[in-house]
Amino acid sequence: MATTVKVSGVGITLELLLWRHGKRRGATSARLSETLALNPGLAALGPFLTLGTLVTIPDLPPVTERARTTAPAVSLFD
Repeated sequence: MATTVKVSGVGITLELLLWRHGKRRGATSARLSETLALNPGLAALGPFLTLGTLVTIPDLPPVTERARTTAPAVSLFD
């Protein structure tokens, strides 16, 4: 089930909104096109969402799918 959130700050982009909702690296790019499909006309607002805009965000994929889509950690000291 999708979640509807209200933009409550200035300078918020759709990618930042998705990252804040997902709190996972890689969670934004996979859901960006789906979010735009759920919100017709959202792309016409420009890069920054206006204060008070309601955005419907799709749910995160199950943990097993998320684990396959994230990149492995890289250490500079190995």
